[in-house]
Amino acid sequence: MNLTPKQLRILQLIRDWRVRRGYSPTMQELADEIGVSKVTVFEHVEALIKKGALVREANKARSLSITEGVAVPDESRPMRFPLVGKIAAGYPIEKVEDRDEIDLTDFLAPKQDRHDSTFALEVDGDSMRDEGILNGDYVLVERTQVAQNGDRVVALLPDGSTTLKTFFKEDDHIRLQPANPDFEPIRVKFCQIQGIVRGVVRRY
Repeated sequence: MNLTPKQLRILQLIRDWRVRRGYSPTMQELADEIGVSKVTVFEHVEALIKKGALVREANKARSLSITEGVAVPDESRPMRFPLVGKIAAGYPIEKVEDRDEIDLTDFLAPKQDRHDSTFALEVDGDSMRDEGILNGDYVLVERTQVAQNGDRVVALLPDGSTTLKTFFKEDDHIRLQPANPDFEPIRVKFCQIQGIVRGVVRRY
């Protein structure tokens, strides 16, 4: 796809906002980020829609999304991911959002079609110790709302806290299983899956 530098930057911003914040920027926010007028941003967005890179829902705010299957490269740092907070691997902690990034160029690369939906979390706690996920590690998480039994998941609990555990759907509840005998499983009727762990990075 032939994109101008401004158009590529708009796609990168939309991708990053959706990963970090869960919603797209407005036209004005895009203009402020890039340093151009709102009219100019609108022209670029229209061009991106015509090229099939963007989708917009009519009469809906923050409705811009990247077309499914379109990969958005980071030309200078292709392995830079948003670091969106810490995830409990002990007791659940409050959900947080930071505005930082982790560059994993020297470590590993996700498949190209997964890059746009991958984010990083720093592990806080030792409940996944026996799975080789230790306090202070970084996990790479593929954003999804669907998990299978045995997946290591990031789960949003009913009380608003998040945790990293192994997912099991049982008869009348969900069991979020730690990998450390010092911790008890978390059993809930419902939780929202926010992603599946695809990789672990450790710094010594």
